[in-house]
Amino acid sequence: MPIDGTDGQIAAVRAFNRFYTRKLGVLDQHLGNSPFSLSEARVLYELAHRDDLAAKEIGTELGLDPGYLSRIVQSFDEKGLITRKPLPADRRQYQLSLTAKGRQTFARLNLSSQNEIAAMLAELSAGDATRLTQAMATIETVLEQGRSQPASVVLRSHRVGDMGWVIAKQGAAYAADYNWDISYEALVAEICAQFIRNYDAAREHCWIAEVDGEPVGSIFLVKAADEIAKLRLLQVEKRARGLGVGRALVQQCIQGARERGYKRMTLWTQSILVAARGIYRSAGFELVATKPHHSFGHDLVGETWERDL
Repeated sequence: MPIDGTDGQIAAVRAFNRFYTRKLGVLDQHLGNSPFSLSEARVLYELAHRDDLAAKEIGTELGLDPGYLSRIVQSFDEKGLITRKPLPADRRQYQLSLTAKGRQTFARLNLSSQNEIAAMLAELSAGDATRLTQAMATIETVLEQGRSQPASVVLRSHRVGDMGWVIAKQGAAYAADYNWDISYEALVAEICAQFIRNYDAAREHCWIAEVDGEPVGSIFLVKAADEIAKLRLLQVEKRARGLGVGRALVQQCIQGARERGYKRMTLWTQSILVAARGIYRSAGFELVATKPHHSFGHDLVGETWERDL
């Protein structure tokens, strides 16, 4: 039943908030089956996704009381989950980073949360699950209107039909930009087919970037060895370049590798792909090897880039 008027709208939003928080269990003293409160889990999340954060930045981002945040930081420090070092500009403030133990702790917490949501979605039909996530995206889009971002970039997991899109867009883009022949499209098709046939969600993933509901980019995380992840097939459509899509995809891939327990990450690219190389360098990758080769109808210089996780 529709609710008219401002008072009715306020009541509807509050009712939804009560329902949603109850449904996800975030009113429990601890998140899921973990020893962490919701606020503690949110702090862990920020530290896992952003390097060398100042405690003050976390407090501002999450709207946490400074005293409460200080107690959380102290608790994490005592448990060996974080390292703290004074900021050069203000030694009263600390820069925080997760330790290896902290990253393992977050990975377990994140997996538990993913499993809980997956179980909730599994109770729904495929159509209802799609309606639910689309409604959530609508809520986020409406409430984020007016922010400085020119467009809303959403990263989602791959689904049926995405591999065909990746193959077509990769082949067309590299033919148009670098005059690579159809053998490159064949390589992309082989990579995508192998990914689907051997897909292991615990170790691999594909993310599709969307702007206004339309796919504009992709990236793959695949297993290279037990402790080594491989980044593959980063691509961003021309119309979405300049929006930070490539950097968002690479950061998501790095984080995904950490959460899956990898210790190192590698990738193979070409020296002529200047924009991609810049993204990799800014994300902490280092060039470790080069090798000339003839592929896709051209003489190229292949490059191997790596970074620790």
